Amino acid sequence: MRCFFSSLVPAVLLAASCALHAAPAISGPGYGPELQGFSYPYPLQHFALNSQGNAMQMAYMDVAPSGPANGHTVVLLHGKNFCGATWEASIKVLTHAGYRVVAPDQIGFCASSKPEHYQYSFQQLAANTKALLQQIGVTRAIVLGHSTGGMLATRFALMYPDAVEQLVMVNPIGLEDWKALGVPSRSVDQWFERELKLSADSVRQYESATYYGGRWKPEYERWVDMLAGLNRGPGHRLVAWNSALLYDMIFTQPVIYEFPLLRMPTVLMIGDADTTAIGGDLAPAEVKARIGRYNVLGKQAVKQLAHGRLIEFAGFGHAPQMEDPARFHQALLEALLH
Repeated sequence: MRCFFSSLVPAVLLAASCALHAAPAISGPGYGPELQGFSYPYPLQHFALNSQGNAMQMAYMDVAPSGPANGHTVVLLHGKNFCGATWEASIKVLTHAGYRVVAPDQIGFCASSKPEHYQYSFQQLAANTKALLQQIGVTRAIVLGHSTGGMLATRFALMYPDAVEQLVMVNPIGLEDWKALGVPSRSVDQWFERELKLSADSVRQYESATYYGGRWKPEYERWVDMLAGLNRGPGHRLVAWNSALLYDMIFTQPVIYEFPLLRMPTVLMIGDADTTAIGGDLAPAEVKARIGRYNVLGKQAVKQLAHGRLIEFAGFGHAPQMEDPARFHQALLEALLH
C-alpha cells in the first residue's frame, strides 16, 4: 500500500490508512476489516453505494419468513458494540412468526465498509439505510433499533415517517444528553487512542459491568470474539479510526430532544438495570451517579412520545433480547400485534 503526505490528510488518519495491514500482537482470532472470517447466521448480501465521495458497500441479511408470511417487514438496527449477526435469535423468532427481516450492518461497522474519511451522522446512516431498503423493495417497515440503533431508528423515523409502520427501541442510548449533564468531551483523537487499546478482556469487563450487571453467560463470548477479532485483525487501526468517529457522533447527537416529534406508534423496551452512558468513565462522581439510569430514563422518555408504550424488564440490563430471549421475544411479538 502506497502512503503519501498531504496537508489535507490528518496525521492520525494517515497513520490509520498506512497501518491498514498491520495487526496488533494480541492472541486470539483476527477478522478482516469487513469482518471476513466471522460466520453470520444467515447469508450476507452487499449493497453498493456512493456516499461523500466514497464507493462503499453495506452488508445485510434479508431473511424471508419461515412461517406463513404476514406481509410485514422488520428492519433491525444494531448497536455500537453489536452487529447484524447479534440479532440471530430475533431473526429466527420473527421469521417464524411470518415477518420478512432485514438486518444491515451500518457503514463503519462489522461487515460493511470502513472509509478512511467520512462525516458520520445519524441522518447519513438513515439515508444509507433508506437507499438499501429502496433497492430491495421495502417501502414500509417496522423499524426496531437497539442501543445506538435506537438513536438511528429515531432519526430514520423522523426523516421518513411514511416508511415506518411502527417504531420499536430496545434500550436506546441518547435518552439523555451526556455533555449537557456534565460528562467531559473526548476529541476524536482521544477516542482513537482509546479504541486502539480495545481487547477481548476490556470488552468483556465493560459489557459485564455495564450491560449485564455482572451476570456473564458463556453465550456472550461469541460476540466478544466478534468485536475483539475485528479490532485485532489486519484493519486494526482503520477499524479503530471509524469507531472513534462513530463515538463522536453518538456523544454529540442525542435524540431525546426530538422524541415529541415522533408520530408513529412507538414501543420502548427497557432493561431497567442498564447503566450505559457514553463517556461516563470520564465523568466526576456526582455526574456519574445521575446518568445511565434506565429505570428512570425509560419512564421519562415514554412521556414525550405521542403514541408511546413502555415495556420494562425488571433487573435486566442493556440487551434483554440476549439476557432472556424467550421472555423478550414473547413481549416483542405481543407488542407488534397492537
